Amino acid sequence: MRICHITSSHQYNDTRIFLKECTYLSNEYETFFIAPNAPDEKINNVHIVGVHSNIERREIRLTLNTIKVLKKALDIKADLYHFHDPEFIWGGLILKLMGKKVVYDIHEDVPRQILSKPWIRKPIRKVVSSLFETFENFAAKRFNAVVTATPFINERFTKLGCKSIDINNYPIMSELFIEDTVNAEKENAVCFVGAINRIRGPFEMIEAIEQTEGVNLYLGGTYSPKRLKEELQVLPGWEKVIDLGVINREELADIFSKSLAGLVLYLPEPNHINAQPNKMFEYMSAGLPIIASNFPLWKDIVEGNNCGLCVDPTDSKEIAKAINYIVNHPEEAINWGKNGRIAVEQKYNWETEFLKLKKLYKEII
Repeated sequence: MRICHITSSHQYNDTRIFLKECTYLSNEYETFFIAPNAPDEKINNVHIVGVHSNIERREIRLTLNTIKVLKKALDIKADLYHFHDPEFIWGGLILKLMGKKVVYDIHEDVPRQILSKPWIRKPIRKVVSSLFETFENFAAKRFNAVVTATPFINERFTKLGCKSIDINNYPIMSELFIEDTVNAEKENAVCFVGAINRIRGPFEMIEAIEQTEGVNLYLGGTYSPKRLKEELQVLPGWEKVIDLGVINREELADIFSKSLAGLVLYLPEPNHINAQPNKMFEYMSAGLPIIASNFPLWKDIVEGNNCGLCVDPTDSKEIAKAINYIVNHPEEAINWGKNGRIAVEQKYNWETEFLKLKKLYKEII
């Protein structure tokens, strides 16, 4: 049985798509994964199929990538197609019209995400959001199944009558945990590694680190837009930032093992309030205490599992106070890290989530 995962915008080594879904599914099915600018080779028992793309303009790139990816998908002649990008919805509909079995994997609550998109003019964001939601709802009903990254998104599609299931983006238990890392020699540093944009709180994190007692900030990932880095570099707190750039998963585990705590301080935007950021659970998996935004859902996770502190993400003084608390209370911080790791072992892990995906595939194919 042949399956094909499709993305027109993610990297071929994407954690959710490739490392988790495709790699685990390859033990059950002949698995193909189409992605832009990917090497044409077999990795982790997954057949990677690359689509060349070097266009800078977003709207042209997304349209042409979608067309190229659709052509590749048809060549593969899979028994099931599983796509991961909202811009490929129309491609999914074409596959469905051709009698193919199609799964739509929804990583983000896109209509709410549109409300914070800087490249869409503010006066028209609500209209664009509403139009997209109408189109997405129409299309979702026609696919064989919808997979969502959070229960909140899943509820929306379940109410529409879709065959929908949440496959949470929880960490692989063995990937980021280094044995005895909770007792390892720590540096006086906290960390954030991931996509860096304005609404993920980089200004507030750097302003907070300036106010701490000799603590540095490991900051890694891509800046969007690129000029954002230049704006951050002029902040007084930048001298305490260790700029990592883009790092791989092994390097990520090493940074986690050195850090006193992990930060996930997204600002209160519509798409963040009910999100479940993968970063939060990766910190827990690595045995790191968390300093997180004080959204109700996040407080339920962090404080409910006694694995860190929740603060106002717009208040750099409050963030600094939380960082200083962890620095000055090492035993409590270690216990918070241990509690987070236990929670991952018991419920927040990919191994459990994959069983749900495996069951869904058996129902469809």
